[in-house]
Amino acid sequence: MPHLPTDSPDSVRSLPARRSVLGAMAATAAAPTLLGLSSPASAASAAPVAQPRALPGGGDLGPNVIVFDPSASGIQAKLDEVFRQQESAQFGTGRYALLFKPGTYNGLNAQLGFYTSIAGLGLSPDDTAVNGDVTVDAGWFNGNATQNFWRSAENLALTPVSGTNRWAVAQAAPFRRMHVKGGLNLAPTGYGWASGGYIADSRIDGSVGPYSQQQWYTRDSSVGGWANAVWNMVFSGVQGAPAQSFPNPPYTTLDTTPVSREKPFLYLNGSEYRVFLPERRTNARGTTWGSGTPRGTSLPLTQFYVAKPGVTAATLNAALTQGLHLLLTPGIYHLDQPIQVNRAGTVVLGLGYATLIPDNGVTALRTADVDGVRLAGFLIDAGPVNSSTLLEVGPTGASANHSANPTTVQDVFIRIGGAGAGKATTSMVINSRHTIIDHTWVWRADHGTGVGWETNRADYGIRVNGDDVLATGLFVEHFNKYDVQWYGQRGRTIFFQNEKAYDAPNQAAIQNGSVKGYAAYKVADSVTTHEGWGLGSYCYYNVDPTIVQHNGFAAPNTPGVKFHDLLVVSLGGQGQYEHVVNETGAPTSGTSTVPSTVVSYP
Repeated sequence: MPHLPTDSPDSVRSLPARRSVLGAMAATAAAPTLLGLSSPASAASAAPVAQPRALPGGGDLGPNVIVFDPSASGIQAKLDEVFRQQESAQFGTGRYALLFKPGTYNGLNAQLGFYTSIAGLGLSPDDTAVNGDVTVDAGWFNGNATQNFWRSAENLALTPVSGTNRWAVAQAAPFRRMHVKGGLNLAPTGYGWASGGYIADSRIDGSVGPYSQQQWYTRDSSVGGWANAVWNMVFSGVQGAPAQSFPNPPYTTLDTTPVSREKPFLYLNGSEYRVFLPERRTNARGTTWGSGTPRGTSLPLTQFYVAKPGVTAATLNAALTQGLHLLLTPGIYHLDQPIQVNRAGTVVLGLGYATLIPDNGVTALRTADVDGVRLAGFLIDAGPVNSSTLLEVGPTGASANHSANPTTVQDVFIRIGGAGAGKATTSMVINSRHTIIDHTWVWRADHGTGVGWETNRADYGIRVNGDDVLATGLFVEHFNKYDVQWYGQRGRTIFFQNEKAYDAPNQAAIQNGSVKGYAAYKVADSVTTHEGWGLGSYCYYNVDPTIVQHNGFAAPNTPGVKFHDLLVVSLGGQGQYEHVVNETGAPTSGTSTVPSTVVSYP
């Protein structure tokens, strides 16, 4: 059954950093290795290095990266220890990456709590076989999985003990490059409320059972079946996906994904740690690894500045200026100036939900208008002084063509409030053309610490100014005004999940001129070409349930601006929508939490 949101904060626990006795990270110098066919040429494979180098590349990955070897004892005990610390630490300071060397592991159940990433260190998921489970459940929250945020699984082959692995997650919990030799259950024990989720580049041999999951997006994968749908299930490039049938059942199915490039990942080549950079694919379908060696390029860890919490933004920028990439080890990083990425092909890769906090109103990270930047695997947490922006891809007015080698923003999550008071006018701004936003959750907190209509003020979630931008898996919630504003031409979004801000005090607080409320997804009047598939907006105005939202989606009424499979939902009758998109679509009504849908617009 669909969930009704909860506003109650949960208890939080922080934890000390610990160095594992089960493994240590090391790297040796080596030149980049080409694996398969290379992607379009970029500076990522050249990595110019200034001489003499003031900052070293490579080295130890710090105390909260725990590396397991198949021959080690005590693995389950260590997994259980981390889980106990992280299970309910929703706004705690602990950050962990659990990495498994290639080989076979028997009888494990890796339960994942907050800010915990688990990953294999092979080049293919099948290189690291776990006869056991990687489990997310919701016992900590009385069987409610709607707050199971900020955790991930990547690059493992699982043979579940019962035949089915449980992955009951909400937002910001990606399941990437996984091979499940059985089924996958996306609901918590007892089938309580759940609000996910995202799968990419994965193979599930058995059936996927979403059960109580209200929405889900699956990209470039293979499934043995799909059991049901609640509100919005979207597939692109998925072998075995159910046929297009929105709204009954609410399946939106695209045969391929127009453009995709998988997230960079750490792996072992013998005893050497390297980062693999998958190549760009067009009209992709199925996994990148199912037919042998994946295609892309590889960099040694020695070409990365391995950052530890406590490092200054000036040091991070010095490393980038030297020609190093950035690997952000698990922890919290306070910034007094933006991280500035100017070099084409630069990789900024976080492990274990490494978290950037701008302390004095600065932007956390900016990129130049260059080819092939890869931003992946980190969280930006707004600071107490208002930032005009938190992440900027390209400067204002960026216009270069990056179609052959786009910038990717993958598993980069933004939070305003929750862990403490934070403010930002616009969270994410995309100026560079052809950028791919592949799975993000941009969240103005509705619960936790530092939460209130003005306390964690954040007017806008994402603003897209660049042309030809593609979003695959867009989750944006609770902003004071527009959640998404799209000004670029030829933009595309495959899957969108939104909730309007719960805490609006009254109708006047959200009034947009003569319009009742700001649309969740607004395409600017100047746009002539835009397309979206599988987009949903929900309202839960629990402070003032009489609030009326005119529509979830607003766009120019022109043939080139097209939407497929839209829905709006009033959660339990706490506020209502008058229309779905512009003046089209039936109003929501009553307390039954039934979506109002539009199959095609215009």
